[in-house]
Amino acid sequence: MTKYADFYRRSLDDRDAFWREQAGLIDWNTPPRQICDYSNPPFARWYLGGTTNLCHNAVDRHLKDRPDQTALICVSTETCTEKTYSFRELHAEVQRTAAMLGELGVRKGDRVLIYMPMIAQAAFTMLACARIGAIHSVVFGGFASASVASRIDDAAPKLIVSADAGSRGGKVVEYKPLLDEAIRLSRHKPDAVLLVDRGLSAMNVIADRDHLWGALRQKHLDAVVPCEWLESNDISYTIYTSGTTGNPKGVQRDTGGYAVALAASMKYIFGGKAGETYFSTSDIGWVVGHSYIVYGPLIAGMATIMYEGLPTRGLDGESNPGIWWQLVEKYKITQLFSAPTAVRVLKKHDPVYLKRYDISSLKTLYLAGEPLDEPTAQWISDALGVPVIDNYWQTETGWPILTIANGVEKAKSKFGSPGIAMYGYDVKLL
Repeated sequence: MTKYADFYRRSLDDRDAFWREQAGLIDWNTPPRQICDYSNPPFARWYLGGTTNLCHNAVDRHLKDRPDQTALICVSTETCTEKTYSFRELHAEVQRTAAMLGELGVRKGDRVLIYMPMIAQAAFTMLACARIGAIHSVVFGGFASASVASRIDDAAPKLIVSADAGSRGGKVVEYKPLLDEAIRLSRHKPDAVLLVDRGLSAMNVIADRDHLWGALRQKHLDAVVPCEWLESNDISYTIYTSGTTGNPKGVQRDTGGYAVALAASMKYIFGGKAGETYFSTSDIGWVVGHSYIVYGPLIAGMATIMYEGLPTRGLDGESNPGIWWQLVEKYKITQLFSAPTAVRVLKKHDPVYLKRYDISSLKTLYLAGEPLDEPTAQWISDALGVPVIDNYWQTETGWPILTIANGVEKAKSKFGSPGIAMYGYDVKLL
C-alpha cells in the first residue's frame, strides 16, 4: 500500500503529474492541455483548455451504470416527509429546472441567487445552474433581510430562487417577506423571482416578477437540456464567507479543478464508493453543503441525504435525539459528516438513543466547523465504535486542508488534533 508521506510529497514535488492522474477521476469533454498555470501568482489556473461540467459529473455520467440507484434522499423532520430520487429521476428534475431557468432568461455566465430551505428544489437549482453554465450563489436560509440584500448587491443576480418558508424546531420561518424586504433594500433588482410554495405560509406574489415553481415545472415536464461544456476555469459558483465584517467576501470557485478536488477527496479522504450513502448534516448555505451534500457524493456515485431539521427531532415531529442513527439504519449510511456542536447537543441526552438503532453500515464519522475537543471526540467514538475523524478547512479552499487520508494509508485519529496536511497543500507554521 502507498505510504501517505510518499503520496503527499509527490503531490508537492511532482505537482503536474500528480494532478494529471487525479484528473482521470472525472469526465472531460475536452482533455486539458496544461495542468497548472502559475505564471501570475498568487492566482493559479487549473486544467487549462479542458472542458467539463459539474452537473454532468454529478448526474449524467451515472445514467449508464446506475440509473435506478438512489441519488438524492430528502428528509424533513420539520414537515415529517421523506422522498428519494434515483439518478434517472434527478436527471429529469434537473433538466426541468434548467428549462425553467432558461424561460426566466438565465443564460451561461448569469448569476442566480438561491435563498432556500433544505429541500430538493434547492439541489435541483444548484445542479441546473451548473448544467447550463449559470453561476449560483447560495445564501444561508437563516439570514436576515439586510444580509441577503448585501449579497444581492454583490452578486447582482438575474434571478432569485426561494420558497414561501422554512421551518426550525416546528416553528415556521417565513422566507418570502424577508426576501421582499431584502430586494427593497438592495440597489440591484433581479429580473425575476422563482418561488417554491411548500404550503407553510401564505405568500404575497408580485405580478410580473414572481413565478411559482409548480406552475412553471408543469410546462417543462419533458424538457431536454444538454450540459454546457465549460472551460475548466469558468466560474461554477460564488459563496460568501461566514464571520466576516463589513461587506461580504465572495469566494469564486472554478469548475474543473473543483470537480477533480472533490472526486479525489471522496476517494482518498472520505472513502466513499458508488452505491453507498453519504450524510452531511450541514446546510447548502455553507461550503460543506456545496462540496459534501450536493457535488462530492454525487460525483462519487453515492446517494446523498439532504436533511431539514434538528438532531433531536424525529420523523413524527416528536423529540428523538436518535434521529440520525435511525436514518443510518434506514438508509444504510456509510459516512456521516457533522459538527462538534451537534455532537455536544447529543451528549446532553440519554445515551440509550445511540444504542437503539442498527448502525453497522456506518464506517466513519467526520467532524468539522469548529475545534473538536478531546472529551467530545472520545465520547462519540466510544458511543459509536467507529473512527471519528476531525477535519479543518475553509470556504476559501472547498475541501479539507488538515485531516487524515485513510483512502491512501490507514491511520488512527489523534483526538485534539485536526490531522495532518492533505496532498496538494503545502502547510507551514509561521
